[in-house]
Amino acid sequence: MSLLKLQGVEAFYGPAQALFGVDLEIGEGEVVALMGRNGMGKSTTIKTICGMLPASAGALQFDGQDLRALPSHKIARLGIGLVPEGRRCFAPLTVEENLTAAARPGPWDLQRVAELFPRLEERRHQNAGSLSGGEQQMLTIGRALMTNPRLLILDEATEGLAPVVRQEIWAAIARLKREAGLSILVVDKSLKELSAVADRAVILNKGGNAWEGRIAELPSGISDRFLGV
Repeated sequence: MSLLKLQGVEAFYGPAQALFGVDLEIGEGEVVALMGRNGMGKSTTIKTICGMLPASAGALQFDGQDLRALPSHKIARLGIGLVPEGRRCFAPLTVEENLTAAARPGPWDLQRVAELFPRLEERRHQNAGSLSGGEQQMLTIGRALMTNPRLLILDEATEGLAPVVRQEIWAAIARLKREAGLSILVVDKSLKELSAVADRAVILNKGGNAWEGRIAELPSGISDRFLGV
């Protein structure tokens, strides 16, 4: 049974249509890559899943529940944890305060987040605004995990980070897949790193599905056409 299922989802920004019948499915414990060039509908799809942008048509279900009927805070409580593009930490709060602000009961707690990202334990009492960009990204991922989600959504989690920090983030994602059994929807541009962690890929083009399948079977012609610069 699918944990998340989108069928024929359409969405608008005012009079401008942004999604044209998007289909997306994620099973329990599955990692799916959502791919495409900039402006093709990836972040809009995430906003629609999380209730930040209403779907004008189509079906959105999470564990059999209709997401279209719910506000964003209730969608989060169902078990969807979002790591938004651009990090967006609570800068005046400490690392610990950021992590506990939205914490919910479950296996993910301060100790487990510290095991995944030891740097956060070292900076536990620092204000988030004083952290490096990479550390802020780790904090944002940790904060989402502290909500104890069933589905973790990562929107450009490695964008703009130094190569060594990017590798730390990718290692953490691989560990989450291997040890935590989380369902993960990950948006990123790096096909090499995505191929190492994702089971399947969905490619969007102009707000609609362009290709879907096992990421290991992605044809080079499709990659060049829809992902190349």
